[in-house]
Amino acid sequence: MALLVAVGALATTAVRPGTASAALDPAAPTGDEGGTPLLRDVLEATGRGYLQARAALANAKTRQAKLAAEVGRIEARIAELVPEVEQVARNAYRTGRIGPVLVLLGSTSADDFLERAQGLETMALRDNHQLRQLNLARARIVRTKLALDAEVAEERRQVAVMVKQKQAAERALALVGGESTRGFVVVDSPVARPAPRNADGSWPPQTCSQPDPTTSGCVTPRTLHALTEARRAGFTRFTSCYRPGGPYEHPKGRACDFAAEKRGFGGDASAGNRTYGNNLAAFLVRNAERLGILYVIWYRQIWFPATGWKSYGSAHGDPSSDHTNHVHLSLL
Repeated sequence: MALLVAVGALATTAVRPGTASAALDPAAPTGDEGGTPLLRDVLEATGRGYLQARAALANAKTRQAKLAAEVGRIEARIAELVPEVEQVARNAYRTGRIGPVLVLLGSTSADDFLERAQGLETMALRDNHQLRQLNLARARIVRTKLALDAEVAEERRQVAVMVKQKQAAERALALVGGESTRGFVVVDSPVARPAPRNADGSWPPQTCSQPDPTTSGCVTPRTLHALTEARRAGFTRFTSCYRPGGPYEHPKGRACDFAAEKRGFGGDASAGNRTYGNNLAAFLVRNAERLGILYVIWYRQIWFPATGWKSYGSAHGDPSSDHTNHVHLSLL
């Protein structure tokens, strides 16, 4: 079912906790938000491992493509050099070792002798150059093919790592009834601007170094970027990112809770509020690769890069634990 992004006339800045949300939100997300410590540890470890392996796999494929192109160029050069070297061999066979001496002995004057000697030297240099180029090309293609084989092996290794991390994540989610779901998908979700990466495509480690616009705490630059992009896409309802205490992403500035209601965390989202949450979850998942997202939780379902959408939690908890009143975002 197609969902429409509910933008509406929303505030452009998030309400800070302790103002409009205080009376509305006695059950604001706290603690581990419904996940056991073991589950969260497994999800974080496997998620990071999976994404690192995926980045390494992409790099290996890129290097493979470059090496394969280099092999093609070297083979083309060898194809050009072989006929030239064969001609050198035929000339050597016809003239034999005495050939150049006879050429010089046939000189009619000293100047003629020098001219013929220079011509022979030029031919020798040319022939030696062709032979050297052929040998260099053959040595280079051997090295390049060995490097290509190494990249193929690296690709296979990273695929094996991804499979292992995927299986670990699925086993962990199975403990909370993690069956595959259709999740939240909107094909025309807005496209976010990508967050900065390292030159090799990996995500740089970041600290809680930026002021959090939603609290008096801090967030990482990547979290701030994701929050900015969500707001730019129209998701500007109440949001809370930094939260002190606990071992997970909030106190590290790597997580945000996006309320489904305009002014704070209420009860189970319904009608337009639920549509808002659906659209926000879909937006985050569509842009997970651009934003560096570790996982998204919304309405008893979790999206994980290794597994896709899975059921998460029960229908017997509170709205915060079941994530039925807010979309939780965790970033790398």
